[in-house]
Amino acid sequence: MAKRTFSTLEIFLIFLFVLMTGITVALLSLSFITSGTTENHTGFPTTQIPPATQGPTAIQASPTPSTPEPTLFQNFSGYHIGVGRADCTGQVADIILMGYSKTGQNARGILTRLYSRAFIMAEPDGSSRVVFVSIEIGMVSQRLRLEVLNRLQSKYGSLYRRDNVILSGTHTHSGPAGYFQYTTFVIASEGFSNRTFEYMVAGIMKSIEIAHANMRPGKIFINKGNVDGAQINRSPSSYLRNPQSERARYSSNTDKEMVLLKMVDLNGDDLGLISWFAVHPVSMNNSNHLVNSDNVGYASYLFEQEKNKGYLPGEGPYVAAFASSNLGDVSPNILGPHCINTGESCDNANSTCPIGGPSMCIAMGPGQDMLDSTQIIGRIIYEKAKELYASASQEVTGPLASAHQWVNMTDVTVWLNSTHTAKTCKPALGYSFAAGTIDGFGTLNFMQGTTVGDPSWDSIRDQILGKPSEEIKECQKPKPILLHTGELSKPHPWHPDIVDVQIITLGFLAITAIPGEFTTMSGRRLREAVQEEFATYGMLNMTVVISGLCNVYTHYITTYEEYQAQRYEAASTIYGPHTLSAYIQRFRVLAKAIATDTVANLSSGPEPPFFKDLMAPLIPNTVDRAPVGTTFGDVLQPANPKYRVGEVVEVTFVGANPKNSAENRTHQTFLTVEKYEATSATWQIMHNDASWETRFYWHKGLLGHSNATIQWHIPDTAQPGTYRIRYFGHNRKQNSPKPAVILSFESTPSTFDIVTTW
Repeated sequence: MAKRTFSTLEIFLIFLFVLMTGITVALLSLSFITSGTTENHTGFPTTQIPPATQGPTAIQASPTPSTPEPTLFQNFSGYHIGVGRADCTGQVADIILMGYSKTGQNARGILTRLYSRAFIMAEPDGSSRVVFVSIEIGMVSQRLRLEVLNRLQSKYGSLYRRDNVILSGTHTHSGPAGYFQYTTFVIASEGFSNRTFEYMVAGIMKSIEIAHANMRPGKIFINKGNVDGAQINRSPSSYLRNPQSERARYSSNTDKEMVLLKMVDLNGDDLGLISWFAVHPVSMNNSNHLVNSDNVGYASYLFEQEKNKGYLPGEGPYVAAFASSNLGDVSPNILGPHCINTGESCDNANSTCPIGGPSMCIAMGPGQDMLDSTQIIGRIIYEKAKELYASASQEVTGPLASAHQWVNMTDVTVWLNSTHTAKTCKPALGYSFAAGTIDGFGTLNFMQGTTVGDPSWDSIRDQILGKPSEEIKECQKPKPILLHTGELSKPHPWHPDIVDVQIITLGFLAITAIPGEFTTMSGRRLREAVQEEFATYGMLNMTVVISGLCNVYTHYITTYEEYQAQRYEAASTIYGPHTLSAYIQRFRVLAKAIATDTVANLSSGPEPPFFKDLMAPLIPNTVDRAPVGTTFGDVLQPANPKYRVGEVVEVTFVGANPKNSAENRTHQTFLTVEKYEATSATWQIMHNDASWETRFYWHKGLLGHSNATIQWHIPDTAQPGTYRIRYFGHNRKQNSPKPAVILSFESTPSTFDIVTTW
């Protein structure tokens, strides 16, 4: 290949790339500290590292639970069911959002809170139980999983274990990063945030504890139906690589089916729901800076608000989880990819525009802006779930079971046929990984569908990180390797080798816990293979659900045929072209073990690591300061005296860094919208920061100064009357040489009226 000639702009970008990478590697190699020691001066303690005798295998041990078991009734038909929901938001400022890996996309406030939703199902005699937790975060990290299992063991003994607890991320791209232990994700997160990690762990634990304490006899019903108008395939040219005979069996290049579980008690009173549907929560694009749960979170919000009437968002007994599925190549931006400079379609194999290249090729949602699109897609999902919930009549019956193994995914022998084998690879990311997708393009001018490397980029990589081995290059073909992460181990491995595979079954329903993002056809092949394995050993007509982004994150999983195209999803299939086949083999093993009642004979597999020292966040903690003559919470811009429905109330305050509120939790919200009730002479809270009608923006200034702006988009349901907006915050204060302390404050500005006429 002829050597490429770079433009002045590209030379400048390459220089910046080399400089930033060099600095990052230096920081990672030289500046690692015990996790959390610079962050947690107050509030949470640093993460306790399990001693060697408390590794994941030891989770099978049975210390006396510190929490008494709820009394279980045995003489009924159904399951004991417990549901719980808890806040797991973490910090909402000075941390990068997880998903797009876009430098500069830091959190600067909050649109909605993030929640962990837990569901516990136990057999009538209490002999077996399973737990499914859907968490409104980008994905579950291995560190998060191991810490939760360790704490469950400490609290409940052997009741909740690695085999019967699934942790699943919804995959919102608008949640905080910083809770990973592998170097690739630590770099993408710009450090490890013990503050956010502890907040997430505590939220997951609390949701499980609530579900555990509230278990009652009940029934589970299942229903299925197609969701129209909520998704497109964002790599249709890759999908077309799959055999035509296989594609002909399906009416669409995305899985449109929603599977829904309806949970009620024996009186028929509603308890909760779990829904699985394949769509990327990327209606909020990579220009967003507000923490939120995106489209599937909005569906949960609508369902819970309907069932928990009279409660504020995030409160009330009913719990509705909209969990992820095989969403790898599925986008909610249903208007498709277009060149934003010319308007023409760029739905091609390289997602590139004639003028401007791939950075101009962007897919758009159905709304006027990303907030509108989020609500439109979320409402479509909600409406279908509401329909399926109302008509659900097929009861789920039968025993509960669970099976789990850890697998070294870098060394799986795959049987291609009765005589030929292949191997999985050490992890690597291809060139097209850096291109991003039509939902969020990369910052450098890489292109999807790249199957040949560039000598100049290879040279930069080799000088900074060393050359990839011939073995990994050969194994990963036709992927041109941009980052040979499986051969990088400083200061910690860059990608996981040891990965969870797990299935839990409720009667005829099997939930497969997938440690990544399966594409549409990958999910179909896995479902079919697991179903066939169950049928082979006597469990006929099993419904198999793909539950995505569970337990540990390993990027994407494409089919072998899709891998050849090397679009973004294939370039991010880190264990090579036979990754899907390896997973299918391992899940078949689990299905057979459940069907033949030989789970006890399964080996646990090699234990994953739990790293002690991780890099502190690159953004340091600073003392908050109010301007001279002011104090935190003082009003800088008051509300107008009067508003009408449909208008926006906006108040600006002297602010403090919102990340402080993830340590000192004196206040559970950054804001309230309150209405004066004359009859009782009290203020009634109408909205909080979990409401989709409110926005909390944080504006960072210099030397610890900042402002906070609260907006309330007045809904049609707002009644005339007198209102006020309150601001709740925490400021960091330090009087040297004493440690910093975090102090709470609140502000109540003057009132305003909502009127019907002027």
